Amino acid sequence: MTTITPRDEQEACAAVAEAAAGRVPLALAGGGTKAAIGRPAQTERTLSAAALSGVTLYEPAELVIGARAGTPLAEVEQTLASRGQQLTFEPIDYRPLLGSAGEPTIGGVAAANLSGPRRIQAGAARDSLIGVRFVNGRGETVKNGGRVMKNVTGLDLVKLLGGSWGTLGFLTEVVFKVLPKPERATTLVLRGLDEAAAAAAMSAALGSPYEVTGAAYLPAGLGGGASQTMIRLEGFAYSVDYRGGELRRLFRRNDLDIVEGEANTALWRGVRDVAPFAAGISDEAVWRISTVPTKGHHFTELVARDVSCRWFYDWGGGLVWLACAAEGDAGAAIIRAALAQTGGHATLVRAPAEVRAAVDVFQPLTEPLRRLTAGIKGSLDPVGIFSRGRMYAGI
Repeated sequence: MTTITPRDEQEACAAVAEAAAGRVPLALAGGGTKAAIGRPAQTERTLSAAALSGVTLYEPAELVIGARAGTPLAEVEQTLASRGQQLTFEPIDYRPLLGSAGEPTIGGVAAANLSGPRRIQAGAARDSLIGVRFVNGRGETVKNGGRVMKNVTGLDLVKLLGGSWGTLGFLTEVVFKVLPKPERATTLVLRGLDEAAAAAAMSAALGSPYEVTGAAYLPAGLGGGASQTMIRLEGFAYSVDYRGGELRRLFRRNDLDIVEGEANTALWRGVRDVAPFAAGISDEAVWRISTVPTKGHHFTELVARDVSCRWFYDWGGGLVWLACAAEGDAGAAIIRAALAQTGGHATLVRAPAEVRAAVDVFQPLTEPLRRLTAGIKGSLDPVGIFSRGRMYAGI
């Protein structure tokens, strides 16, 4: 497949306009680390943002950073770290799970709405995305949002582009709000709880006034022995000490450990990047299920009646990572039937191409939502050249 790598926005506009005139379908890419997510798209060329790189705006006092879409995520994070700041939503790195190479880009973070364990406290990538520049399906440059957090006038295309997986436009620049890095981070690990007790403990911690920034559960075996219920606190050292003390009193009847420093960082990196199901360790299909936190363990109980699978929980039980055999429909019918009872939605993150072509990778749309989605796609990409069918067949 031919790859087009424009050096600036004007070249990107020309490439898209040419493709639209010839009705040539395009796959949109940044670092290529998430190309295996979604339905196999029928495309003839790849339009890459790899050459659109560099930080274009950084105002530490205003808590705002902007960068061209192909800028490596690591570069953005290093720039922020030099001033003691960070992207709050802790974006997942899909390379371990997918076995992919390349460098994640800041545009890819926006396009896929990537979020990690801190989402329960800080929101998703989309919530921090405040401005975009992109090329629409006519080959026109569109700017939406702003470079300050209070600029919210006009139609909010920013939120539409966030999480659109390259189906609506070719991102050329993104602007995010940021926050200071916490001075200290610590995790309380409760060992040996069953899933119902873990769900109750995480719910109690998240419902407390102690500003929990991570709550996850690894069942026995996935965490290296007894189950682990993990509750993270971040902030100023004195505040973490106080809040940690209060939570230790709350869970004083439990077998409890404290994890800090690099061990704490590694612990949450493993949760964020779905380390228990990493490529090379497991060749199973992997699902990402979002549901009501208190119903996560009810969902897995329903699925496990009919499918042999493994799982763990993030977001206090509201995010279920589930692995099962990568054959047939990879458990799709049973998983979606269980969600009909518990509420929520499921995305097939990892599976062979033939499975992804045969099942709904993203949550199926109701007919009204499908019409709305098709209408939005048609307004921004009238010929339908951008990643057509990657999220939904025919769109």
